Parts: sequence; structure tokens; C-alpha cells
Amino acid sequence: MKTLLLSLVMIAQAVVGVDPAAVVGPIKPMNAGNNGPYDPIMESYTALRIPYARTHDTALGTEYGGHCIDISEIFPDFRANVNSPKSYDFTNSDVVLLDMQKAGTKPFYRLGQSIEHQTRKYGIYPPKDYKKWAKICEHIIRHYNEGWANGYQMGIAYWEIWNEPDLDDPDDRWKTDPRTWAGTQEQFYDLYVTAAKHLKKCFPNVKIGGPAFANPRKYGPAFLDYVKAKEAPLDFFSHHMYHRKPERIVEDVCIVRDMLDAKGFGTTESILNEWNYNRSWDEPDHYSRRVRPTVKAAAFVAAVMCACQRAPLSMLMYYDLRPNTSWCGPFAPFVYDLRPPYWALYYWAELAEYGTQVESSCDTGNIYSCAALSEDGANIRLLISRYHEDDAHNTPRDISLNLPGPWRVISARITDSQGQDRRIEPSKTYTMESNSLILIELSKNIKQ
Repeated sequence: MKTLLLSLVMIAQAVVGVDPAAVVGPIKPMNAGNNGPYDPIMESYTALRIPYARTHDTALGTEYGGHCIDISEIFPDFRANVNSPKSYDFTNSDVVLLDMQKAGTKPFYRLGQSIEHQTRKYGIYPPKDYKKWAKICEHIIRHYNEGWANGYQMGIAYWEIWNEPDLDDPDDRWKTDPRTWAGTQEQFYDLYVTAAKHLKKCFPNVKIGGPAFANPRKYGPAFLDYVKAKEAPLDFFSHHMYHRKPERIVEDVCIVRDMLDAKGFGTTESILNEWNYNRSWDEPDHYSRRVRPTVKAAAFVAAVMCACQRAPLSMLMYYDLRPNTSWCGPFAPFVYDLRPPYWALYYWAELAEYGTQVESSCDTGNIYSCAALSEDGANIRLLISRYHEDDAHNTPRDISLNLPGPWRVISARITDSQGQDRRIEPSKTYTMESNSLILIELSKNIKQ
């Protein structure tokens, strides 16, 4: 009996190794996001060093609603003169983009419409004139990149055409209760090609892409065939994935990359620009909503970033950084306190500051890692996430570091059930809960 009890409380050990000499490549923008910042979170958002923020479902302020980036908001009367500055209202969208720049974040501009859950729909129908719609987009780009209509020189690189045109295609929902595109897929393909060709002709140096598919496996091939046949530009292919398993997200990422390559789009960037923890889309107990602000979600976010850093993906964009929505893990609603997922994004920004990924590995499942080498080669930051989908799996585990001789641990900070971003004693062994994440600083042990 005594032996049995000892075996139950024993903490199994895992080993994480780091090889500073094995350079993998640059740390990628895995910590990009959707939306933000706003005045109440400006300081903490800025500290996250979000590289890009996508303007989708974008609200003016911290509440959902009052969308201000949509084409129908900026160009409210489709009958108006497309070339006249008086036809456009940039007032609210200017505030959003200027706040992004204030935080040091580059806008990733979604041209199109936000999702419409209400009974009556307004902006998600196919435009009456695709060429005119393309010219409206042209003038929006000129406003933000060329100063047109009292505009700016923001140098926005990414311009995405629409969002989830495939969401309501199954079972012909687009005919009865559409949310994102109230038309056929063929109608959308025509809109994309018309707009993409026009915008690329006007602005050859910006990146034109889309279409933020909800189901890229099913709808991607036909879209790509159409774009290729029409010789339209596709600088980036954006897609979405919500799941509870990091491996499942990586699987989707790899399938998308293979699809792009097979269809002749080998130079097209693959961007996963909506993702988050989601156990199921049908949850009467709201389990996923309860998880997203927790340390389990923080471990999940860190795990996905580590896993996708190794995958054939250009960028990850967390959905969502708008406070007061069920999708926002980092900020508490209405009071804006920092919650555990904030530190997953923050820790990644610390890796991005060093810039170069070097090899790290673990001999145990459910443990994810990424290591970044400083520019002078003297320091390494190592992110380790221990994520378990199963809440019943709550046994702590010792994580031991396998480091080359000249390297030593100089600092460590951890986020777990005992607290957020706690400083802990430097060591080569750490006890990590089933859902926790740790950022470790290493330095060459050079004798003075």
C-alpha cells in the first residue's frame, strides 16, 4: 500500500532540450490579433507588441457593435459618386487605425462586411456593381496609404477581400439566414477576381488576398482554380480554424499549404487570421466561453503559437482582442483586468524581440516549446507550455532543461493556477501544472 501511494504522488519528469547552434529561422508573427486597442486598454495592449491587428467585426470602443470599418459604413450610399471625397465617411475608421498605430501595431485591413447575426441583413449581399465596389476599395486604400481625402501615409501592406464567404453555403443557409455572404460561391469568386485585379493594378506593391474561409479544405480548391483561371492576384490566402487541439490546427495549416502548392500558389502566404479555443459550436453549458479567459486557454494559446511556428504558416491572428466579448481572453470585460491568455501573447512578444528561432524539443507529449536567440548570440528566451485538453489530467510534472555547457538559466516567470506572470527562482528543473506556461531566460556562462 505504501509503495502504491508513493507511485501515485511521484512526479514524472520531462526533458526540454535547447540547441543554440541549430538556427531554424525568424520568429514569425504568431502573436498577431484581431482588433484593438481602445483607451481603457491602450497601455496594456501596447505592452503586448501586437505586430498586426485585423480590422474585422471592428467596433468603435470596447463594446461589440457600431461597426466602423465595413464598406457600408465608409461608403453609406452606393449610388454616390465613387470619386468624390464627400461620398466617404472615414471619421470612425480613422480613429481605429490611428489607435493601432499609437500602440505600434500595423493594421491588417479587411475590405468587406462584419458578420450579421440579426434577423434583417444589410451589408452582406453581393454588391450591385462589382467594379464600383472595387473602386470604393481603391479609394479607401488611397485614403490610408496616399493621403487622399485628408488621409494618411500609413503604408498598410495587407488588404483582405471579404470574410468567410463560405460560412453559410452548407444547406443553402445563404438563402434563408445568411451571416457573412448572401450569395453563391460563384458570385463571390467573381467579386474577388474583379476587386483583386483592379486593386493590384492600382497598387502593385501592396498585398491583396483573402477570402478568410471558414472551411478552407472544402471551399479552397474551387476558389483557387477560379482565381488561377482568371489570372487574378492572390498574395495571401487567409483562413480560420477554431478547435481544442493544437495538433488539429497544425493539421489544417499543413493541408492548406499543400493545397496552395498543388494549385500553383507556391509563393502565396498562408495566414490563419481567426483562431481560438473552442471545444464545440454547440455548447449548452458554455464550456468554451468559460475556458477562454483561464490559464487553460493561456496554455492552449502558447501551445498553438509554438506548434504553428514550426508549421508552414506566415502569420497567426488571435480572435479576438476586443474587450467585452466572449472571444477575448486577455482582458476582463468592463474592468479590463489582465487575464492569463494575456501572458501567452506577452511571452511570445519576448521571443519576437530576440528574433531568431533556434531548435528546442521535448521528449514528452503535451509539452510545447519555442526558443529565440538574441541578435548578439548571448541570450536565449525559451517558452514552454504544458497543455492538456482533459481537465481530469491534473498531475504536476517536473520539466528538466538540457542545455549546452556554456549556458545557464538567469531568470524565469510562470503563469499557472497560482498566479499570473510570477517570478520564480532560476533553475534547470521546474514543476509545471497540467495547464501552465513558463518563460525562461538563458545566458552564456562566460567567466569574468
